[in-house]
Amino acid sequence: MPAFDRFSMHSKGFSISRTLWSIAVAALVLLGCSGSSLLCQVQSAPPAQAQPTMPATMRDPTHPEVQQRLDVDHDPIPSPDAEDNAPVSTASPLAPARPGEIQKRQDGVYTMHQDVDEVLLTCAVVDQKNRLITDLSRGDFRVWEDGVPQTTSSFLHQDQPVSLGILVDNSGSMLDKRAAVNAAALNLLKASNPQDATFIVNFSDRAFLDQGFTSDIDALNRGLSHFDSKGTTALYDAVAASADELANHGKLPKQVLLVITDGADNASRLDLEQAIRRVQNLGGPVVYTIGLLFGTDKEEADRARAALESLSQETGGIAYFPHSLQDVDSIAAEVARDIRDQYTVGYRSTKPASLGGYRVVRVEANATKHGKLIVRTRKGYYAKRPAPQHTQTAKEAKQ
Repeated sequence: MPAFDRFSMHSKGFSISRTLWSIAVAALVLLGCSGSSLLCQVQSAPPAQAQPTMPATMRDPTHPEVQQRLDVDHDPIPSPDAEDNAPVSTASPLAPARPGEIQKRQDGVYTMHQDVDEVLLTCAVVDQKNRLITDLSRGDFRVWEDGVPQTTSSFLHQDQPVSLGILVDNSGSMLDKRAAVNAAALNLLKASNPQDATFIVNFSDRAFLDQGFTSDIDALNRGLSHFDSKGTTALYDAVAASADELANHGKLPKQVLLVITDGADNASRLDLEQAIRRVQNLGGPVVYTIGLLFGTDKEEADRARAALESLSQETGGIAYFPHSLQDVDSIAAEVARDIRDQYTVGYRSTKPASLGGYRVVRVEANATKHGKLIVRTRKGYYAKRPAPQHTQTAKEAKQ
């Protein structure tokens, strides 16, 4: 019996006649005498819980915002494969590694352990014909921070799995584009490292997490299919919230966001500069963007192009602007290749972390056989001041 029906019975209990009540008691006695038993358990409804609300005021955009989490999964169906539902872990089953040391896990994945004060830069290197260069060594890289040369402390060039967020514009103008976009995104996932952990966000005036972190292609496909194209475009808010999702729940050190949209932001509370700063302050995922700006009003297309280029260039990614929907699939394949063939360069800053502030980073790569090389990496980062240490008082020492 449905819960509401069962509870409605109680409101009618006082209308039962004494005769019926006597018959009911007699029936119970007879059942008891015959050796039968009757168990009835009615559970009271739990008290309603208040829903969390969004803060009315905006916080400092350099810090993670207390906001409604992207945890609305419209299709919470677990994978039939139990291993796909297990949390992603990067812990090595081997002995602990020294900072900067590379280890190979039992599953064949290479991991690099990092000091808390080590800056890790994800770098893609191309030649003047935009061809990926994949045979460089640690000695081929040079790093500067605020114009001061830095000494590399770690280096890795492996196909490392990534924590990946795919953000797809769900505004009204995307309705006739979603089928092609979803197919391209699905092909990107199939061409990516099978150990990647990916989440799906559909956004319009708000962002919704339609699939949390998983490596299950079928689940991700269902997340992409949850679209109802309408409303406006809050791109910057979606990027900031997705960067928070990576920082809070991404288990893999290499992190990427892919944003697909067809217009300029027109609904965010954050502006472009604040969104970029939020990404950089969180350690910075690389942001790739695909702008479907063909057929868009020129003024809006120009604003969207400038914003997407800034998002990508400041974080070490690439902004793509296909001429038609037919180009999206090849671009998605290029993004998958780019993500899988990058270098990770680490260094310990010569500037004390206690100074905080924004640090400008520049990386160069030189290999005579390749000619002039171009390195794509984030333009800088915000140094995190160490937490103040508690000094034990004499009174505390006695306790």
